[in-house]
Amino acid sequence: MVDRGASALSLPDDWPAHPDPILALNRMGTFDWDLDNGVFHMDAQAHEVFDLRPDEYDGNPATLAVRVPPPEGYRLDGLVSQAMKDGSENYGTYFRIRCRDGTMRWTHTQGYIRRDETGRPRRIVGIVRVATDELAELEQRHQQAANDEARRQQTSVVQLTTAALAHARTIQDVIDVLKDTHGLTHLGATSLVMGLVEAGRIRLVAEGPSGSFVPGTLVTRIDEQYPMSEVVRTLSPRFIESPEEFADSYPILWPHITDLHITSAAYMPLIAQARPIGAIGLLYNDRRGFTTDERNVLVALGSSIAQSLQRAMFYEQEKDLASGLQQAMLPRTIPSVPGADVAVRYRSASLGRDIGGDWYDLIPLPGGRVGAVIGDVQGHDTHAAAVMGQLRIVLRAYAAEGHTPATVMARASVFLHELDTDRFATCLYAEADLSTGVVQVVRAGHIDPLVREPGGACRRVSVEGGLPLGLSAEFGQLEYPVGTIELDSDHTLLLCTDGLVEQPGTDLDDGMQTLTALIATGPKDVRDLADRLIDVAEERGGDDDVALLLLRRRVLDAPQPGGRLQQHVAPGDPEALTAARHMIRAAVRAWGAADRADEIELVADELITNALMHTEGSAVVTLRVLAGSERRLRVEVEDSSSALPRRREAGESGVSGRGLLLVDLLTDVWGVEARGGGKAVWCEFVVPERP
Repeated sequence: MVDRGASALSLPDDWPAHPDPILALNRMGTFDWDLDNGVFHMDAQAHEVFDLRPDEYDGNPATLAVRVPPPEGYRLDGLVSQAMKDGSENYGTYFRIRCRDGTMRWTHTQGYIRRDETGRPRRIVGIVRVATDELAELEQRHQQAANDEARRQQTSVVQLTTAALAHARTIQDVIDVLKDTHGLTHLGATSLVMGLVEAGRIRLVAEGPSGSFVPGTLVTRIDEQYPMSEVVRTLSPRFIESPEEFADSYPILWPHITDLHITSAAYMPLIAQARPIGAIGLLYNDRRGFTTDERNVLVALGSSIAQSLQRAMFYEQEKDLASGLQQAMLPRTIPSVPGADVAVRYRSASLGRDIGGDWYDLIPLPGGRVGAVIGDVQGHDTHAAAVMGQLRIVLRAYAAEGHTPATVMARASVFLHELDTDRFATCLYAEADLSTGVVQVVRAGHIDPLVREPGGACRRVSVEGGLPLGLSAEFGQLEYPVGTIELDSDHTLLLCTDGLVEQPGTDLDDGMQTLTALIATGPKDVRDLADRLIDVAEERGGDDDVALLLLRRRVLDAPQPGGRLQQHVAPGDPEALTAARHMIRAAVRAWGAADRADEIELVADELITNALMHTEGSAVVTLRVLAGSERRLRVEVEDSSSALPRRREAGESGVSGRGLLLVDLLTDVWGVEARGGGKAVWCEFVVPERP
């Protein structure tokens, strides 16, 4: 379709190569297509050519589909793609648009491809103009040559239809191409029927125009006296050249189609891999008989349709298989969690058998805690889905073993690195204590979480992160910082994959702002909000999967037995020490121990400092509420040294030696326990029951 000469114009077969330049100036607009960002900018005149108001167009080329019928769009896409691939500097073609009032309008476009020094297309600038009057005049000029062009036009029909069918993915796409009114007009047919072979029968899947359906023909047997049944049985086309022949050959069908005034018909078997998969029939009311050339063209058309149908069948089978595989990897059900409303959603991209590695998970933990996971394995294939399934299982196992969030993430990274795969994964793990609302968050290359308040305000929570899973183990950077979020009553934590955020032509920050605004105006119920977000993702389309998890905290009416929080503090990491202090402060306030907050914070800080100063390695801080005859808050600081702490006299400067004295004075009881090759120094504070 692309001429590699100076003009590179692709014209309808019955139009000359050089349109009238005066007519060409009538209603012309310009466009500028940024191929890197996918933005297709048009001036005001171009909006008029497409019969669009400025507020109806958002710069996305896909939006023009409201005016450009699918067959025309497929042909345009193929033309532009070929021009970019074969090094052409420009291209041009006529195409039709559907105006606001439903009428069809001929339009012409010509684009000039701008490439960088490597030859890669970066930008296309060009014009669009109304060409209806121009083509009407050209048609009048060349009406006398119409008969000579009949054969070439028939061949062009097959080419155009074949080009459109090449983009059809599903069986419905094939049907839409064939039922397009413009396609029927080119074929010269009055009516079209198509059926697929299923279990020894023929099921009608397409008929047109509207009102031409014959009762009793929705499902027919192959051995019945119908033309589609005959061509499926014989694997040979059937050309009916007169009404009399139709009535004599098919007396069951003929009485039902007399209102269509059929004068001839052509039925072709649809054969793929030497077996019939269906049949198609074209019925005419303005001709009798078929020339040899016309028969050859129609047989070729039937072959093209059969190949497209077979591809569509394979596509739908593979998509069903891939979707089933991915759904099997995700949790079958989400457990009910006391103190929280949870909603999860998943949307798969429309990529045939290509499936992604997005996943979500919710892990009930002891002590009124719950772990929420969102992640995305690199790639879109069954291997990505398999890696995702394994990662989901090990993350759940590590969390259930009681490891800290940072340890859970580090171990998952090591696991992925040791797999026989070159894939990495982004992930976010949030461990929430629903009794206190304290949420510890670890981020491995994933996008930040969002928090929505009861009034609707939504904010992005910036959490310092580490490298994606697999990469952090490969580069020896397994220390994941832990962020802390306080989730008050009726606050909602939202975790998602980047398929919900990323949009062509926008960066991540802009996408997060758009998502934040959408959540802020969304419904309060987490299930309704999840439905709205996934509907927006569905409308937007895109080639990436979307996984979504929402958790809204509810304060239970009855007080719950104590919760448990844990924080990993690495030596020489002041930010981790600050995060631990923040966690302690938030937990003390949430657990109703504000009267002893200063004492608890001072003692915990002293124990952490001692562990970091006098041992080699990290410290693990654990806070726990103990229920019993009296309510106690317990602080434990675990390290890897087996050496027991001892009380020392303060030196002359008075800088050290007072730590254990403070612990002894401020706590109600304290002690030391052996833990494997190390120890844990613990202390308890009696705190009153919360009202």
